[in-house]
Amino acid sequence: MATKYIPLFLQHAATPRIEAFAALAGLEAAVRGTLISVMPLVVYDVVKDAAIVSRIYFIAGIAALIWGLLIPWATRTLPRRWMYTLGCALYLVAMALAVHGSAITVPLALICSALATATCFACFNAYVLDYVARADLGRTQSLQMFYAAAPWAVGPMLGVWLRSLWEPLPFLVAGTFAVALCAVFWVLRMGNGKQIQKAKGPAVNPLAYLGRFFRQPRLIAGWLFAVLRSCGWWVYVVYLPIFCIEAGLGDKVGGVALSLSNALLFVTPMLLRLVHRTSVRFAVRGAFALCMVLFCAAGLLSHWPWVTVICLMAGSFGLVMLDTAGGLPFMMSVKPSERVEMAAVYSSFRDVSGIMTPGAAYIVLLFAPLAGVFTASGLGFVAAWFMAGQLHPRLGVKRPSRGGA
Repeated sequence: MATKYIPLFLQHAATPRIEAFAALAGLEAAVRGTLISVMPLVVYDVVKDAAIVSRIYFIAGIAALIWGLLIPWATRTLPRRWMYTLGCALYLVAMALAVHGSAITVPLALICSALATATCFACFNAYVLDYVARADLGRTQSLQMFYAAAPWAVGPMLGVWLRSLWEPLPFLVAGTFAVALCAVFWVLRMGNGKQIQKAKGPAVNPLAYLGRFFRQPRLIAGWLFAVLRSCGWWVYVVYLPIFCIEAGLGDKVGGVALSLSNALLFVTPMLLRLVHRTSVRFAVRGAFALCMVLFCAAGLLSHWPWVTVICLMAGSFGLVMLDTAGGLPFMMSVKPSERVEMAAVYSSFRDVSGIMTPGAAYIVLLFAPLAGVFTASGLGFVAAWFMAGQLHPRLGVKRPSRGGA
């Protein structure tokens, strides 16, 4: 009876609801959304060269990939709750470096931000796979995107506007959101997930589980879809604002375009219903086809800058559809015994795309103008469209209960 007098936040934490994961996703979206249009502009202002911007993003991607693959090994020493907290702290370090604003600290800020994203994302996916039933993964992902819709829709435009008022201001606002993210995480008391017992055997080599990943074709396909989808967003986020500056459209058009595109996240519940009525294959393949056509058109029609912007904005609808359904082939194929390791593998898609995109863009920029990056990304979606055709036609379609009449 005495337990009734114990404050709720001191009692044993119940199993997290999907709304808890959505709240965390929304707060992290507020951190990243505020910076997503600002960082390319800040880096470009420091180096004044799109090719050098690509190299800096390439280095940040390599650092984040290596760090992300080490997270399952690190969580055997550092509990997952503290690893997530470390991710929040890295966001704060990134903000402090960006406020300094020198040619050295700005690239370091980008790297720290990439490490923070990799850390929080890997831990977050591990929590989701621990606590969310396989049948609820689609609804969980849709709710996360719905909660993140407002930060992603407002953040890019807000960040550019805040920077016009005072250059350090967007980083101070993003740092405030990072503190709130950490505080809410501890209030929700996620703990260390279900696998909280001390390991009885020696720590696993952080690369050993990659062999299990490469032996499962469905996991490989799901991961590749995530990589190519993320490459599309990298092109949209990094190179569209630079294109707008070089084309004379100003430094605010990219942020406004990204905010309008991210507003499509509000319709993700309807997109998820479309997936259920058709199939994951239909939705993913259709989204890749849309991106393929419109990104190629954006590059080919670059002599009309506003047409390029409109084509990329229309193509972003396909990216949002991929955000809704593109991760389901991977999530639906993970074995419960491998949830932590495979969550780290899945989260690496962000870092791999962060290496592939600027690396490929750097090569393209050696031979073509900036618009060539848009055409190259459109051609990449062609390969994705063919791969998506190999998905099972009934993946994601609700099946009648065996116990039904």
